[in-house]
Amino acid sequence: MNHLKGLKAAYLTLGCKLNFAETASLRDRLEGLGIQTAEEGESADICVVNTCSVTEVADHKCRQAIHRLTRRNPNAFVVVTGCYAQLKADEIARLEGVDLVVGAEQKGRIAELLAQRLADRREESQACHEKEWGPLGEIKTFAPSCSCGERTRFFLKVQDGCDYFCSYCTIPFARGRSRNGSIASMVEQARDVAARGGREIVLTGVNTGDFGRSTGETFLELIRALDEVEGIVRYRISSIEPNLLTDEIIR
Repeated sequence: MNHLKGLKAAYLTLGCKLNFAETASLRDRLEGLGIQTAEEGESADICVVNTCSVTEVADHKCRQAIHRLTRRNPNAFVVVTGCYAQLKADEIARLEGVDLVVGAEQKGRIAELLAQRLADRREESQACHEKEWGPLGEIKTFAPSCSCGERTRFFLKVQDGCDYFCSYCTIPFARGRSRNGSIASMVEQARDVAARGGREIVLTGVNTGDFGRSTGETFLELIRALDEVEGIVRYRISSIEPNLLTDEIIR
């Protein structure tokens, strides 16, 4: 992938901490391919927008952000992903300057898709989105992610998706059914955080208390295993439903 080395990428993330963790992991993968992160105000060859779609206002802000990025970087290859991309792909694909729209199931393949598109890019690039993302039932992949919020605080994605289907919420349709990685994989990532100097980890997800649904494990087992990781002095739990906080977890 020599055609990627030396290119510069700009990242814009809207919405929740889960999105920020996913963007950070994508940035790490692209840097591993030789793509540098553009400094603030610097022109970029690639623009990645990780979107939110929790309300109509969020959709509007995403469109505004995409327009700003394309104006500032008229020659950049623009990738749009996230919840808005999953729910309204065709709407985004019609926006001027957008080259690639990636839904929830394919989000973990953005680096691969980007490399392919840049290698094959023609003079008149056409926005395209992966046909596989379609129906809710097909969103099955759990993409591990971890980001650094402050010098010693990290955000670790432990769960994704939701099975609640509240009448007012689009998240199950944007992110799919509840799923997670294994406890072993979470412990491995926590050890990596400790090795990087991290002291605090915020456990993030759509509904973190639902951890274990796809692996036959439990959230209590997860936090007990993480508590054994040397070097991490504090864990915070975000986005958990009160009904999933058992007495054992609270103690």
